[in-house]
Formats: sequence, structure tokens, C-alpha cells
Amino acid sequence: MEPRIQYCTTSDGVKIAYWTFGEGLPLLHLPPMLPFSHIQREWQNPDFGRWYKRLAERTMLVRYDARGTGMSQRQGVSFSLEAFMLDVQAVVDHLGLKQFALLGFLHSGLVAIPYAIQHPQQVSQLVLWCSHGPLTEYASSSGRKALHSLIDQHWGMFTETLAQMRLGWSGGEQAHRIAAYLRDSLTQDEAHPIYAAVHELEVMDILPQMKSPTLVFHRRNLPVVNVSVAMALASGMPDAQLIVLEGASAAPYLDDMDEIARTMEEFLGLEVGDVAEAAPLVAAGALATILFTDIVDSTALTERLGDAKARVVLRDHERTVREALAVHGGSEIKTMGDGFMASFGSATKALECAVAIQKAFAAPLHPAGGSRPDTPVAAQHAAQLRVRIGLNAGEPVAEDGDLFGSAVNLAARIAGQAQGGEVLVSDVVRQLVAGKGFAFTDRGEQALKGFEEPVRVWAVREGT
Repeated sequence: MEPRIQYCTTSDGVKIAYWTFGEGLPLLHLPPMLPFSHIQREWQNPDFGRWYKRLAERTMLVRYDARGTGMSQRQGVSFSLEAFMLDVQAVVDHLGLKQFALLGFLHSGLVAIPYAIQHPQQVSQLVLWCSHGPLTEYASSSGRKALHSLIDQHWGMFTETLAQMRLGWSGGEQAHRIAAYLRDSLTQDEAHPIYAAVHELEVMDILPQMKSPTLVFHRRNLPVVNVSVAMALASGMPDAQLIVLEGASAAPYLDDMDEIARTMEEFLGLEVGDVAEAAPLVAAGALATILFTDIVDSTALTERLGDAKARVVLRDHERTVREALAVHGGSEIKTMGDGFMASFGSATKALECAVAIQKAFAAPLHPAGGSRPDTPVAAQHAAQLRVRIGLNAGEPVAEDGDLFGSAVNLAARIAGQAQGGEVLVSDVVRQLVAGKGFAFTDRGEQALKGFEEPVRVWAVREGT
């Protein structure tokens, strides 16, 4: 499920598109190929998508489109370092981020560096990926000049060549996907003013002012930008580390993606113990209980509270569900929009988890599995957050970290029949937990989409 794209407005009136995914330390990921950016196309690209999902395992990842690109406002905007930093500030203010890590990527490192210097109390750490320090050295290279001469001559060839270069000249189908993404990010005419602004960016003189701890990644054989550029960048900041990786690709989502992500997590202070290890997926032929949650009328909640306040409440929902899963031994399989899919080896544990989740939202200040953060917005509006839950047990098929099959489909259909604050289960689950202290109300046989025969459904009685 794609993250929900939202909008905020800069102080100079430009609409900026952004999304958030995951929870934990906020990690603000600047555009990966400035001046190119398209947050929807990136997520749909399997290569970008893997990178973002990996980062979001332990952070609240935030991505936005820079002004003039992607899904942000593309007409009637001005470009400069100050303007690019207004984009960052708009997202930070809109989400109410008090402290966060910043990830500058290639050219966007030239925005991340001055922003971190100007906001040392907010930027807890700065990560730079293959960023260009002295851009004048990059811009004067013969390779760069030859490449940029193609912008006017042949836009398609320019994007294909740039994509191949970013992937170390061995991109194949990956490079074609990146080239298509580049063309969606900008038109040929839109490229000129934003490229001109990017090439005016310079940071070397201000590097000694950096207060935030900084981690600099670079590829040893990166085309155009020599590793000496990264060395100059890291050595110019008081508290910076340099990590040189082998290869020629500017993409972090290749074979060493997990190593890169783990190094970043260690730098950000995210230890393994900070996130509960997911229980293993079910073995072939093993019985599992599948649990689905879904927020009722989440769109109406957003309209009522506004994007920023609604996001606080939704993060509270995500935290509560994950705490309950950890306490009751559940495996989070995936999030789907405003809900979760999880699996359990025990039907009793699964139902205990479902009841705990509903009790948490019925009593906002006293959730099971831990105390809910006392944020004013969460405390004020949590009672409006109504969650429905459905469970079924069977033998799902495990593949690529996901579960499939009739057992899964039926659990999802049962969840769709529940009301807010309610837990519905299949007859199989009711029988598996017999004698375990649960009370049920018979909802009768229900005709569910995709199932030829009616299915008997039971509601967990209040007070269980």
C-alpha cells in the first residue's frame, strides 16, 4: 500500500507534496536526484521502494518533492538555496518535528548542509549520500558538460544517460525505470531554471560551522565525482565520519543496501533492541491465526482534524497496535493504509491481542501493553479513533515476507464486517479458543465477497 500523499505550504506560498511512512526517529530524506523528484513514482519503483521500506523499519521516514518537481507545485515558483530550504522548513513545521535526522542525497546534500547548520537544535544527525561538496569541481567536469548538452538536444537520451551514470553504467532495466521516473519528475523546459539554481549552490566555506554529527557515504568509483570530493567534505566538518564503499553506482539499494541501512541505524543510535524482532512467518502447512485491523472513517478523521493533527492520532494508533503485537507475540506482516495485517502461532494470543487493542482505544489514557504518549492531540481525539478487527485461522501460504491464501482473504473480509470498536472472528477461531475465557455473540452466517458459501461470524462480547 502506498503512503498517503499530503500537502503543506511554504512561507512563500508554494505547495509541497510529502508522505510519511513508518514510526520512530523522524528521518527527513531530501530529494534523491535533485532537481529530479517524484514521491509517488519513487514509491512505485521497486528499487526505490525497497530502499524506503528498509529505512522505515526503524524510523518515521519523511519524503517530499522539492518545489518545481514531481507532485509539488511546478509553476510560478522561484529557485534558490533559500527557496529549497523553505521547502524543508514547511514540511518540518507542518509535521511539528522538534528533532529529526536529515538525509542529503547527491545534489540535495547542498541543501541539507546549510539547513543543518542553521538548525543545530533540530537536526540531531546529518547523513550525506554521495553528495557533492565543491559543486564547482563537479560542474566544470567534461563529463558533466557533455551530459548536460543533451538536455536541449535530446531529452530522452539525456534522462537515459543520466540514469545509466547514476547506476554505474550497468543499470539495464533498472536504468530504464529510473529514466522514466526522471521524465515524470520534470519536463525538458522545467529542467533549465532548477538546474541553474542547483549549480549555484556552494557549501565549502560554511562547513566548519556544522554542529550536527555527520556521516558521509561515497562510492569509490562514482562517475564524475571523485572520492576526493567526499574526503574534502568530511574533513571540512568538525564532527564527521567518512565511509567509502566499493562500486560506481549512486544507488544505495543495490547488493549492499542492508549494510548501508545498518550503518546508518548505528550512527542514528537505533540499536537492535529498539525495535521488537518480528516473529518468523509460518512454516509450510502450519496453522496460523491472521489478524486484520482497520480504522473506520480515517478520511473523515483527517478532514475533521487536518493533516498534521490527524497524523499525530494515526501515529498513536500505529504505536498502540505494535505495542500489543509485541506483548502478545504477533508478527506484523504489513501495514495497509490505515490498518495492519499480523499473524500469530496461537489463536488465544491473537484474540488476546485484538481485545487489548480495542481496550486501549476505549480507554485512551490506559492502553494495554504500555501507557500512551500524553500528546494533547492524541489525548483529545483518540476517542474518535474507531478500529475494527477481524480474525481467522488456517494454513496461509508464506512468500516474500507476506502471507496469502483463503485463510488470509477470509480474515480481511471478516474485519470488513466489524463495526468500530468491535472484534469479529470466524467459527474456526471460536473453536480454537474454547475454554479460554472468551465470550461470543453469534452474528450468524454472512455472505462474504469471494466466498461461495456463507461464513458464520462471531463477535467477541464486551467484558471478555
